[in-house]
Amino acid sequence: MEGFPQVCFIRNTVRNPDIIVGEYTYYDDPEDSEGFERNVLYHFPFIGDRLVIGKFCAIARGVKFIMNGANHKLSGISTYPFQIFGNGWEKVMPEAGDLPYKGDTVIGNDVWIGYEALVMPGVRIGNGAIVSARSVVTSDVPAYTIVGGNPARPIRQRFDPETIARLESLAWWDWPVEAITRHLGLIVAADVDALAAVATGV
Repeated sequence: MEGFPQVCFIRNTVRNPDIIVGEYTYYDDPEDSEGFERNVLYHFPFIGDRLVIGKFCAIARGVKFIMNGANHKLSGISTYPFQIFGNGWEKVMPEAGDLPYKGDTVIGNDVWIGYEALVMPGVRIGNGAIVSARSVVTSDVPAYTIVGGNPARPIRQRFDPETIARLESLAWWDWPVEAITRHLGLIVAADVDALAAVATGV
């Protein structure tokens, strides 16, 4: 961002085809805001998992995503990955299904992930959720829920269930950017009825 280089829309910088990032999602890091991919750890192409991040997410400095490649075989006596070092040790390659696999990691839209939070493999974080600083997210986070701690636990819902359902159906993040700009005052306010009223014309 001009004049404020610690903020970068990361969709413009990601090269890995297994990292999919929505428009306007940014990473904030004064050391290297364009180097977001270094925070996606153990993401090996032969595993096949993806990191999917929605639109309009705010990702703070030091947030890390652990991918499925970090997993070791748990069913034997040793968890040491002998096979990766060759020299005859590759004879003990794990079979399909031996390594824990949690699937894709999916972050919804309008999610705020705080400073140095850690997101584990296969986690799904719902739209509008907030992850507190230095949390360790080991399980799914419902939409519009604030979580924190290690492991991260729900602190509170941002809205009642009916309002959350309405916000999910309004999905303002999918509106044309001109409509978002026109109705920005409503999007950042708390009047869901007013937002719903203009949504019919979007």
